[in-house]
Amino acid sequence: MANRLTLICHGTTAAMRAGAFPRDEPLEPRALAQTQAWRGRLRRADRVLTAPALRARETVQALGFEAETDVGLRDWNCGLWAGLTLAEVDTASPGALALWRNDPKAAPPGGESLDALMARMDGWLDDQRDGHGHVIASTHAANVRAIVVGILRAPPAAFWQIDVTPLSLTDLRTDGRRWSLRTLGQPMADPPDA
Repeated sequence: MANRLTLICHGTTAAMRAGAFPRDEPLEPRALAQTQAWRGRLRRADRVLTAPALRARETVQALGFEAETDVGLRDWNCGLWAGLTLAEVDTASPGALALWRNDPKAAPPGGESLDALMARMDGWLDDQRDGHGHVIASTHAANVRAIVVGILRAPPAAFWQIDVTPLSLTDLRTDGRRWSLRTLGQPMADPPDA
């Protein structure tokens, strides 16, 4: 039996709307209501996981699932940039954003590089290959993007070309040897088939 992994990108937060690097914050009320509208509409899973962040936990709870917290799904560590907008980072550290976006080994002060994020998510995905059945995981757009880049064996620069919207589904399958991408970023506004 092929294993199935459905990644749910959490809903919108105030930091996302402001174009800021995330802190641990709740979903916006509208995102919470949109998520609750899907309660009971997703097919049951054999296992449900969530990132530790409040926004990921609220997303999976609003969908009506009891989830196990998985620290491997934690968000990309933005270090000292957490809570700052892109403009604030650029003003405080001119050139730092360009370096971060162009060098996968560069990291925000106290944070995680793109290479480190991709290695972490590759390891997490490898751990999921041995299970059976359907797993749903509530997580972050950066994690979904890193997983997709890894599955496609694309260069790290491809990470910046993938758009994963809030409240979207990404569906993966494995035969135990390799993962395949079935659906990327299906908006939850579309009819559910997960």
